[in-house]
Amino acid sequence: MIGFYSYTVILTYIGLASAIFGMMQALNGQILTAVICLMVSGVCDMFDGKVARTKKNRTDGEKRFGIQIDSLCDLVCFGVFPAVIGYAIGIRSFFGMIYLVVYVLAAVIRLAYFNVMEEQRQNETDECRKYYQGLPVTTVAIIIPVVFLSQGFFRGKFILIYEIVMVVVAFLFILDFRVKKADKKGMIGIALFGLLIFIRLLFSGVR
Repeated sequence: MIGFYSYTVILTYIGLASAIFGMMQALNGQILTAVICLMVSGVCDMFDGKVARTKKNRTDGEKRFGIQIDSLCDLVCFGVFPAVIGYAIGIRSFFGMIYLVVYVLAAVIRLAYFNVMEEQRQNETDECRKYYQGLPVTTVAIIIPVVFLSQGFFRGKFILIYEIVMVVVAFLFILDFRVKKADKKGMIGIALFGLLIFIRLLFSGVR
């Protein structure tokens, strides 16, 4: 079989499976389950790189495959998935669907650009990345759940709010500004914040 098979991509594939299941749930009207699946994908993405780097004897082919498979799965999990959630909650207008398409397109552009620059960076240095250019697509694993937690404040206008968030986030994906990569303390903080959001979601009444 073609491909590279090792434990280094397991979390990436679990995150992808969670996103696919979440999309199915969203289209069946189970929005809370879908949002939780998005968060699960985010957790998997947070740690898949660390798992991959534990294998010290990775070949250049395995490294390049890892970059490609991670971005392809990110496109599904954090590009397509939020757009599907938007469609599932009722975004049906002409402009609304354009906003969703623009969001996915921006995610594609960002991920493709990241692939090119990351491969170039790895050819020049073995140091870990310290900064990202533009907003990482994985941040929607936190942004979208927070938006849904605010649903009660925008009764009757939540679809509009979701559309605005999609457009703003799409712009931030491709805007050239530096975002510092989280260190260990930052990762712990993000994890705790994500756990708090998860608990709040369970009692939020999101359906």
